[in-house]
Amino acid sequence: MKTLLALALAFVLGTAHAQGYPTRVIRIVVPYAAGGNTDLTARLISGRLGEVLGQQVIVENRPGGGTNIGSELVARAPADGHTLLMGGASNAINMTLYRDLPYDTVKDFAPIVLCVKGASVLAVQPSLPKTLAEFIVLARSLPGKLNFASTGPGSSTHMAGELLKQMAGIDIVHVPYKGNAPAVADALGGQVEMVFSGVPALPPHLQSGRLRALAIGSLRRFPAIPDVPTFDEQGLRGYESTTWFGLMAPARTPREIVARLNVEVGRILAGRELGDRLVREGLEASAGTPEQFSQYINDEIAKYARLVRLAQLKPE
Repeated sequence: MKTLLALALAFVLGTAHAQGYPTRVIRIVVPYAAGGNTDLTARLISGRLGEVLGQQVIVENRPGGGTNIGSELVARAPADGHTLLMGGASNAINMTLYRDLPYDTVKDFAPIVLCVKGASVLAVQPSLPKTLAEFIVLARSLPGKLNFASTGPGSSTHMAGELLKQMAGIDIVHVPYKGNAPAVADALGGQVEMVFSGVPALPPHLQSGRLRALAIGSLRRFPAIPDVPTFDEQGLRGYESTTWFGLMAPARTPREIVARLNVEVGRILAGRELGDRLVREGLEASAGTPEQFSQYINDEIAKYARLVRLAQLKPE
């Protein structure tokens, strides 16, 4: 009887929370510096979400720690739907990559909705070879001499480089940054020879000739950069390095709030205007239920655990 009463009370309180939600400004924490793909996704969604919820939705950048600083902030925040995380592949990767992770991606978050998917692009300085095959030959002749920038340790772009090292048999050195924008900036400035980047940051620099894209990590070409071939079609069969961003709340956030956010963000993602914008930026809108997103996260954790072991990356 006590158990039934407790469940009934929890349901009533959860419903009350959802009916009164939101009561103040909502913040979406992006665990990267401004200007990257995660930041872009959060900002495209936040304005529209604020309109439908009747409260301002702001984006707060909290880079550092391989996304762990921003992620931990949300994991420890009150579970009332007013502090959310635009999580991503790093939250799956870090489960294996870090020995003392300050949060548990499965236990400390309530998945809301998978927002977008994208792919990593290998872009190099103009002085480097023009094709992937030629680049691999050069890299094999200069083991440990060429550097690749990523959005941070444990990021999907870091894993893209590790996967290339494994499949091509080359030794290139990882240089982590606190986001996509600073990583691309140092590639442009010549501090690193190459960068693994999301698509959105690259088109202007590819058009100007300041960087050259050798390959994209999806299994098919992207409309935003249709002339960039995939790794797979250039001989690295099965190479796939995709990224994703999804909205997550602290664990124990009332299910009614999670459900409402899932529905509202899903509607925003289904809009043609936003979908077209994402395609132009080299991203694809996703959606689905919280349960589907939860299963996707679990699958990603398992996938990247295998790559971390294969690349013999040591937990930090």
